[in-house]
Amino acid sequence: MLGAGGHASVLVDILRSQGRTPFAIVAPKLDMTRAALAGIEHWQEEEKILNYSPEQYELVNGIGSLPGNLLRAQLFSRYRKLGYNFASVISSQAIISDYAVLEEGAQVMAGAIIQTGTQIGCNSIINTGAIVDHDCRIGDNNHIAPGALLCGGVVTGEVVHIGTSATVIQGISIGAYAVVGAGATLTRHLSEKQIVYAARGSVMPIKQ
Repeated sequence: MLGAGGHASVLVDILRSQGRTPFAIVAPKLDMTRAALAGIEHWQEEEKILNYSPEQYELVNGIGSLPGNLLRAQLFSRYRKLGYNFASVISSQAIISDYAVLEEGAQVMAGAIIQTGTQIGCNSIINTGAIVDHDCRIGDNNHIAPGALLCGGVVTGEVVHIGTSATVIQGISIGAYAVVGAGATLTRHLSEKQIVYAARGSVMPIKQ
């Protein structure tokens, strides 16, 4: 497990409930107040991972996803290039169509719904209670935050963030590195590196 914050603790909770407790957590610090992480070996040195064969061990990306923070995507890319695979983590309390496709390292939290014909890209998070309706194409390294709603046929580029309780209506395309702010309703296509806010309903470029 890479990371030891809130997102990692949710993933460990899911994995424990499925009888798949990680054998080590890799993070500079371990918050001992997080009960879900108790009893798991802690490695401060990331280099220890390299002592374990990619053919025998899978990684779990426990780094959370926030707009503008690329650490999660960078770690996924780094270890994939070294030959490691990332396990997908799917809550038993999520509802996923048999006709949906989840790529490597996808994570789906409790209460999420993914409908038929939808594809979830590598290393993407479908967070608690989010709904991704039919025939959506979610790019790599996306975060669909808690309570977000994507209607049918939504297409996103890589590293897109759909904020908490945001709504994206059907057939909308969202460019790479774009952000739909918490609570916003997106009714038109959003170009790459743009952000739309709920309160003012305006679109702004993301500063690099």
